[in-house]
Amino acid sequence: MEAHLWRSPALWFRDIKRKRVMTNHATEPCPLYPLFLRLENQPVLVVGAGAVAQRKIDTLLQSGARITVVSPHATDHIAKLADQGSILWHRRTFQPEDPQGALLVVSATGQPEVDQQVYAHASQQHALINVVDVPDLCNAFVPSVLRRGRLQIAVSTSGAAPSLARDIRHDLEGQFSPEWEEYLDLLAQVRLIIKERVGGTAADRAVLYESVVASGLLARIKQGEHPDPETVFSQVCIEACGQDASPEADALPGADSTPRAHNQGGQAR
Repeated sequence: MEAHLWRSPALWFRDIKRKRVMTNHATEPCPLYPLFLRLENQPVLVVGAGAVAQRKIDTLLQSGARITVVSPHATDHIAKLADQGSILWHRRTFQPEDPQGALLVVSATGQPEVDQQVYAHASQQHALINVVDVPDLCNAFVPSVLRRGRLQIAVSTSGAAPSLARDIRHDLEGQFSPEWEEYLDLLAQVRLIIKERVGGTAADRAVLYESVVASGLLARIKQGEHPDPETVFSQVCIEACGQDASPEADALPGADSTPRAHNQGGQAR
C-alpha cells in the first residue's frame, strides 16, 4: 500500500468522530410534514396488546383501519374485539415478516428489544412506524387531536412533550365549542348546493363560499338556531348576486355575472 494512502486506525476513528460532531452541529432536524391519513380498510399492524395498545386500537378502529394485533397476551377488551371479528389477533411474539403489507405499524410493547426489532423490520417494508414513547424509533407521530365533527385540529411536539400537546389541545377546546360540528355540516351542505346550482367559474362560486362563511351562521347556531341549507343558500345568493336563487331558478351566476360580495374571510374549503 502506498504511504500517502495509509492511515492508522486511531486517525481514522478520530476523523469519523469529528465528521459526526460537525454534522450534528451543522444539520438541524427536518420539520415534520403534517398529514391526515384515510385508513378505512387499510392494513395496520399493532405489536403489543396491553392498556396502551388498547387505546391505540380503539382510535384506529374509529378510522376504519383493518387491524392485525401480534402479542402473546392481550387485555380482556382486545380479546373481545378479536372474538367479535373486529380485529385479527395472532397470539404469539413478533416475527420479522409481520410488517409486510402494512401501511402503518404501531409498536406498544414497552420492551426496548422488541421495539427495535419492529422498527428495523417495518423500516425495510417502508411502512409508517410509530413506536409509542420512543421518538427516535418513529417516522410517524400520533398527535393530540381536537375533534368537532368534520373539524380536526392536531397538535404535535414531534414526540418531545406529549403531555404539553394535550394541554394545548385542552386550551383549544375552549375556543372551538361543540357547535362547530353542526356549523361545518351546514357549510358542507350549502357548499354542495352552490357547486350543483351555480354556473360560471370557480372564482364566481368562491365569492359565494366566502359570503356563507361571513354570514354569521356559527353565532346563530350558538344561539339555538338550526339554519336550513336551502334558506342559507337563497339568502346568500340574493345578497351577493341580487338574483333569484330558488331551486327552480336557472344556474347562476353565469360566467358574465359580477357578484357583489366582498372577501370577508377565508374560503370554505
